[in-house]
Amino acid sequence: MRVWLPLAFGVFAIGAIFRSVPEPRGWMPIAGLAVALFGLAGVIVSRYTLGRSFSVAAKATALVTTGIYSRIRNPIYVSGMFVIGGAILMMRRPAFLAILVIIIPLQIIRARREATVLEATFGDAYREYRKRTWF
Repeated sequence: MRVWLPLAFGVFAIGAIFRSVPEPRGWMPIAGLAVALFGLAGVIVSRYTLGRSFSVAAKATALVTTGIYSRIRNPIYVSGMFVIGGAILMMRRPAFLAILVIIIPLQIIRARREATVLEATFGDAYREYRKRTWF
């Protein structure tokens, strides 16, 4: 359920946005669909890799450093930005990119809070992991 439910919801939501775009669609909604699906794939892979370590609130149950987490510390946040950016492109509303201007700093703050919890729990292991990964 931790993977299939977000996948089903994500595909449904992205499909609904794409279907709501009036014809002719043009390149922007198609590019947005590709970007959003790429982002959704990232969210699903990240969520699957986290397994039981996933939580909405910052807590440290295990330090996950494999899979996509071997390159990016917060792939769900990064992938989510792709989903939102893709949806904005699909809707052909570039002005809505301002939403990302609001959400990105909030995600950075959230990632820093999580980093504080992880560093307090895992110490040097987390600091070494942070040195070799992005965001």
